Parts: sequence; C-alpha cells; structure tokens
Amino acid sequence: MAAYLQWRRFVFFDRETVKEPPAPDGAGGKAFALPPGIAVCDSGRGSLVFGDILRGDGQIWFLPRSLQLSSFQAYKLRVTHLYQLKQHSILVSVGEDEEGINPLVKVWNLEKRDSGNPLCTRIFPAIPGNKPTVVSCLTVHENLNFMAIGFADGSVILTKGDITRDRHSKTQILHEGSYPVTGLAFRQSGKTTHLFVVTTENIQSYMLSAKDYPHLELDTHGCGLRCSSLSDPSQDLQFIVAGNECVYLYQPDERGPCFAFEGQKLIVHWYRGYLVIVSKDRKTSPKSEFAGNEAQNSDKQVLNIYDLCNKFIAYSSIFDDIVDVLAEWGSLYVLTRDGKIHVLQEKDTQTKLEARRSMLFRKNLFEMAINLAKSHHLDSDGLSEIFRQYGDHLYNKGNHDGAIQQYIRTIGKLEPSYVIRKFLDAQRIHNLTAYLQTLHLQSLANADHTTLLLNCYTKLKDSSKLEEFIKTSESEVRFDVETAIKVLRQAGYYSHAVYLAEKHAHHEWYLKIQLEDIKNYQEALHYIGKLPFDQAESNMKRYGKILMHHVPNETTELLKILCTDYQPSGDSEGPGMLEGKKANSEEFIPVFANNSRELKAFLEHMTEVQADSPQGVYDTLLELRLQNWAHEQDEQVKEKLHNEALTLLKSGRFKTVFDKALVLCQMHNFKDGVLYLYEQGKLFQQIMHYHMQNEQYKKVIEVCELYGDQEACLWEQALGYFARKEEDCKEYIAAVLKHIENKNLMPPLLVVQTLAHNSTATLSVIKDYLVNKLQKQSRQIEQDEQRIKKYREETTRIRQEIEELKASPKIFQKTKCSICTGALELPSVHFLCGHSFHQHCFESYSESDSECPTCMPENRKVMDMIRAQEQKRDLHDQFQHQLKCSNDGFSVVADYFGRGVFNKLTLITDLPSGKAVATTIEAGLQRELLLPTKRST
Repeated sequence: MAAYLQWRRFVFFDRETVKEPPAPDGAGGKAFALPPGIAVCDSGRGSLVFGDILRGDGQIWFLPRSLQLSSFQAYKLRVTHLYQLKQHSILVSVGEDEEGINPLVKVWNLEKRDSGNPLCTRIFPAIPGNKPTVVSCLTVHENLNFMAIGFADGSVILTKGDITRDRHSKTQILHEGSYPVTGLAFRQSGKTTHLFVVTTENIQSYMLSAKDYPHLELDTHGCGLRCSSLSDPSQDLQFIVAGNECVYLYQPDERGPCFAFEGQKLIVHWYRGYLVIVSKDRKTSPKSEFAGNEAQNSDKQVLNIYDLCNKFIAYSSIFDDIVDVLAEWGSLYVLTRDGKIHVLQEKDTQTKLEARRSMLFRKNLFEMAINLAKSHHLDSDGLSEIFRQYGDHLYNKGNHDGAIQQYIRTIGKLEPSYVIRKFLDAQRIHNLTAYLQTLHLQSLANADHTTLLLNCYTKLKDSSKLEEFIKTSESEVRFDVETAIKVLRQAGYYSHAVYLAEKHAHHEWYLKIQLEDIKNYQEALHYIGKLPFDQAESNMKRYGKILMHHVPNETTELLKILCTDYQPSGDSEGPGMLEGKKANSEEFIPVFANNSRELKAFLEHMTEVQADSPQGVYDTLLELRLQNWAHEQDEQVKEKLHNEALTLLKSGRFKTVFDKALVLCQMHNFKDGVLYLYEQGKLFQQIMHYHMQNEQYKKVIEVCELYGDQEACLWEQALGYFARKEEDCKEYIAAVLKHIENKNLMPPLLVVQTLAHNSTATLSVIKDYLVNKLQKQSRQIEQDEQRIKKYREETTRIRQEIEELKASPKIFQKTKCSICTGALELPSVHFLCGHSFHQHCFESYSESDSECPTCMPENRKVMDMIRAQEQKRDLHDQFQHQLKCSNDGFSVVADYFGRGVFNKLTLITDLPSGKAVATTIEAGLQRELLLPTKRST
C-alpha cells in the first residue's frame, strides 16, 4: 500500500474557464454557461454530450469545440444515463417517456438523420425480469457486440450481438444480487472479453468469451456510483475501484496493487495514464445510499490527478459542486453545477520534465526523475543527460560503483572520454573495466578503447575475464582484433595473442609472434602449411630465411610442395578434388642462403618433377654443382660431380643463356664444360685457341680436321700458330700443308710468307708442297691451252657455217620426221636448223608456226634471258628517282650494275612468219640459228 501523503505534488495542468467565442463586434470573453439542470454527461467523437434530469424536458445536448450548442428531444420526460462510444458515432441513452419506473434504452446513430435529428436505431425497455427498477449504470463494448446495464436492485442485464438492432441481439440477466450495481466495465484482451461488475459491497468478474459466462468474486467491498473505471494498457487494463479509504486495482482473476487515497470519493476517471479522482474536501461526510453521490451537497470538492507509475500528484485543485469530468480534444473538462466548464490543459512533456527535473535534481531525487522521463517517453538524449547528472552526483559522493552504473546507461550518447578520464586512477580500474566492457558489448568501442580495456585486464591480472573477452564467437566480436593482438603481445600474453590471431585469421601477426616472441618455429611452419596458396607463398618469402635457419629440412619439404602441387594441409577436400597451385621456384632461391645442401636438394627435386622449371633454377643448380666440383678433394666424388655438371650442361636448358653458362664454366675452370659450350655455339676458333693456349698440338690438328670443312680459316690459323712456334713442329706443319694443298685453301706465296716467320722451318718443310703445287699449275696450264685451242676451232667452224648460209642455198635431205621418226612424206615442214617434220606432226606438236618444236625449249631459255635484260633497260626513271632520294648513291649504282642494267646488248627483232624461204637472212644470221624459220615443201 502506498500512502499518497508521501507523494510529491506538481502542477502539470493549466486551469482555465471556457469562455464564449468573441462576437462579431469584438465583444465577448465572458464565461460560457450550459443550460441549467444538466446532470448526466459524456464525451466522444468530437463533442461533449449532456442530458438533463432536473429540468425534465428529455433533451440531449451536443457541444462541439466551436461551442455552438445544439440539442434534440430524446425522451418526453428525462434523460438519466448517456454512453458515447469512442470509435463509433453511436450514442446509447437511458431515459423515461412517462412517469413511474419505466426506463427505456435508446440507441442513436449520430451519422444518420431522421427529420433533422439523429436516427434512433433501437428502443427497448430496461427491465430485469418482471419487476421494474431504477437503472444505476450503463456500459457498451466498443465492438458493438456487448452492452451491460446495472440496476439498483443488484441486477445486471447483458445484451449480446449487434446492439444497434433488435433482431441480431439477445438480452439476458447476467447477474443478480442484493446490493445496487454501481459500476460496469468491459475489458478486452486478445480474443478474451471480461465484464467487471461492482456493487456497494463486492466486485465480480465475468468471462463473456466462455460458455455460461463463468464469474469470479474479486473482493468483498465495493464503491459508490461513478467511483470505478478501467485503466489503459499502461496499467495493464486494470479495473479501478475507489473506496473511501483506498483505491484498489483488479485484474480479471485477482486483486492488484492498492493506493491509500483517503477521503470520500465522488467521481473516478482514467485519462492518459493518470487517475482522476474527485472527492469531498471534508473528511467527515454522511454516507448516502450509493456511497458518495450527494448531488445537493454544496461542500467544496477536490480534484486530484495521480500518476500511479511514478507516484506523484500531477495536479490538485478545489472546485464547487462538480457534476462530472470529461476528456475530449486532448484536455480534461470539469463541469460544475452552475453550468460553467473548466478546462485542464496538460503541459507539454518538455515543460513538465524541466520543471520536475529542476526540483528533483535539487533534492537529488534522480530515480524519480528517471521514472518520470521514461513514463513520458523522453528521447534517449534527455534520458542520457539525467543518467549523466545522476552519475556525477554519485561520483562526487564517492559512490564510484553506483556512478559507473549510471555512466554505463549513457553509452551511445555521452562521449566515452568524459567517463574514462574520471576513472583512470589505478584504484578505480575495476569500475573503468566494467564501463569499457559494456562499451564493447554495444559495439561502440574504437581501437583506443580496446587497448585500454586489455590493459585493464592485464593490470588486474584477470585472466578469466581476459579469456572471456577474446574468446567470443566470431559473430560477436565487438573490438578491433588487430589492436587487441598488439596490446596482448606488448603485455606478454603471447598465448592469448596467438589464439586471437589464429581465430580471426590474422596470419601475419600469428607468425610474427610465433617466430619472434615464442620462437616456436615448428608450429609456425605447420601453420603456414595450412594457409591458402597466396598467403602461404607470401609468408614463406617473408619468413623463409628464419625457418630455413632453424628447421631446414621441414622448410625445404614445404617449399618443394609449394612449388609443385600445393594444397593446404587443413583442406577438407580429398586429393584430386582441387587443382593444386604452383609457386615460382626461382623466387625462393634466396631463402637458402648459407644452406647449400638443402638448396641443392630443392633444385634437383624441382628439375626432376618439373622439367619446365624457370631458367634461374637450372642456372643456380649448375653454379652449385660447379662449386662443389671445384672444392671437392676426393677424386671419386669429384668425378661424380664432374659428370653431374656435364650432364646438366648437356640437358639443353642453357641455349638461351649460353653466355651465362660459359662464364660459370670459365670461372670454375670447368674445361669439358667450356669446350662443350664452344662446340654447341659453333665457336670453333675458340676451341682451337683453347688448345693453342694449352699447347695441345694434336688437339689443334683434330679441331681442324673436325671443323675445318665448316670453317676453312682454321687451317690457316693453325699454320700461322705452328709457324710462330720456335720449337720443332715440322710434323704438324706438314699435316697442315697437306690439307691446305688438297683443299687449295691458300696461295703458295702466302704459305711461304707465313712460314718465313718460323726460324726452325727450313725449305725442306715446304719442298714437297711447292713441288706438288707447281706440278698442278703446270697441268692446269696445259688444260687451259687445250681448251683455248678447242674454242678457236669451234669458232672457226661456226663462222664457216655462217658464211655458207649467207652465200649458198640450204639443201634439206632429211628422210625421216624428227617427231614421229617415220618416212618423210609431202606435205612436210623444214627448218634451217636441219629438223624436218610431217605437216600434221608439226601442227599437232608445234606451239608456234615460226619455231622448231625440237629446238624451242633451248631457244626459250635464251630468249627469256634476253627479255629479262631488256626489261631492266626500262628501269631508267626508277633508277634516277632512287638515286636522287638515296643517302648512299653509290650503293644504288652498285646494285644496278650487279643486275646488268648497264650491259650493252643487241637484240634482233623477230622476222615475219611464213612458209616461204627467208629472203632477209642479212637481218641477222645469229638469230636465225636460235629461231629457225620453217620451210614448207
């Protein structure tokens, strides 16, 4: 039970008297007055509704906001009860049309008119059973399916169905008792409907949504007329019953809280979360028949407006003879017996809060201020400011635990630095930790906050809290992971930092801590093997040297896998399910610094399993093998290394890097490799020079014999080499001279001049050479003289034939055809070249009438050569243009000389074709020999 005397009082409502609207002439301002005798009223649908009892004219009055009062005749005698529905334009009234106890219920549709008045849709007598009695109270459900009427004899009738029509509703007696019914109220919760019935002596609840309407007695005391009401959802739709000592709240199945509001209650209403109670100003007053309704009593009355949630009085004022309190247009209207209307206008929320907060803050009643703000739905910014002031108050009092709880409630609105600065003292670190934890839980922390919180954990050495903080699920992470890792590492919590890095896939931090702090190289290498290809590759490039230094064998094995067919070791896919990726093995060669044994194993593995390895792999492997060969002392091992290096050279992988391989072999004095590369590069002179430098005379001769056909100058160089030797080289000089003589590579004079530089070479060395050479030249001279003689005889013969053709007739004595070799018959065709043909053979095989078919192929070759030279003679203009435009005119002239453009040439034109003997032999017998004219016999 809460005693209201302890409740604080506020003035959250402004009181004014309703005044008449100003007249057109500007006059007005006097108080508005209702017609006298009004005793019943209600409100809703934008109007205040009044009915009369004392006047006895049966009028129902409507007062809109414009204060233009209107009425219509509802009953002949009087109106006793009104109920205006809030969601429908339906008005239900109870009144009398004749003297006696004969109440009538009328249902009015205010939207429809009948002769200018609202349409009455239903009329029925309000009589429970056969005994007439006075109606004491009335209520209607907003769904228009229930209506309850209470009577002074304790009866309650219930109308179920459409209350606006007779045919669709059913009326029955719901309750019978010995005490007058003073209040009724419907309560709707979901699909469940309850009816509260209160009498002067008890309170009952009926469940209307169940069969037979089961009921439950809630209490054994009641209240007077108009002293009960139903709260809104803010108070869970509780039924309020105001007795003279206390105010009780009820649920459909039990009694709720109780408030000790003393005084005789006259009127009770619920308005927007407030409980409105009108009570007598005097505490002692005779009790009437209905416990509180003394209309004729003129004592002062007190109107109190209570906030039950926050336990304060929002308004209190004294009025004269209140008829009722109505709620409409967002305000409370107090109707008094003198016809005046007083309006109570609630102040706006901000004004109320400012007024109350200033007073509460002065008295440090922060809890009450917070409750007030919440009940009035103050925004989060306003609430946060209250929490901040409350926290400051507790902090100044030294209550740091309580203060931090209030500051936590400001998270999201108040700048965290405001709170953090207050609790940086080491003695308050646990408070700061609580605040930072909540800041992270709401995902409002930045990297600095994470750093600070982790430092708090480490200062407190609270490992359990630290583990709880970092071991949240990935979806619940509310901090910057990288910052947390840095702080934990700096504080020496390496295991926690490693856990966090591994969980959130911060691979770089995991490896950095494992390798630099924990020194767990084996675990770091195993972790890299579980990473995706790209990350595994980059981390091996970064940390490969460290790992190679400490775990060389395992690192080498991982690199082999990484560069061949890599799949993460933790991959759930089976073998062959994913195509492995390959790294560039050449890029990992620097990792093996100072680990030549592992490097050799790695490179040899790569060349075996991956023949198309980068060239750098083969180059490095060659260099490594040459180094091992050069430094090896054991002859057997050295021979093995020699063969391995030479085999690698002969693999064909060094064609594109010939020079590099040659330099490597020369640096390590690898003779066989150098000679092999010279041979592959066709550097025969270098091979011979190599043997010359080593004075290997037989090798010099062998080189000349092997490669002399491809490069003839080798013999000349060999002769010069041996000629410069002061020692006796007659044997080698003789071998060289023999080959020079056979191939005729040098003039004899040059040979003599070359050997003249050798002081040991005597004439006997070249005697045989010179004799053989002179003999050959003598034989050549004899052959040339015989050829000259033959050409002269041939020339004389041809000249004689020409003279004969010029001076003597040609006699054709051929008896056989030159084509078919058959006996020659007329008609026949003869040519000056001496060939004869049958005419039909000639016509069948000849391509031209003027050419001999037998001589034509040879003649054609000659003619093509003549025509080609003739065409070149027409290139004069082109030659002049190129000569002018070219930077090197001599090269143009030389090119045209080479093509025979400037040769003098005589071209004999063709003779006219015909079958008669040519009579113009003088035109050129040389051409006739090439193009014989045919003769027809």
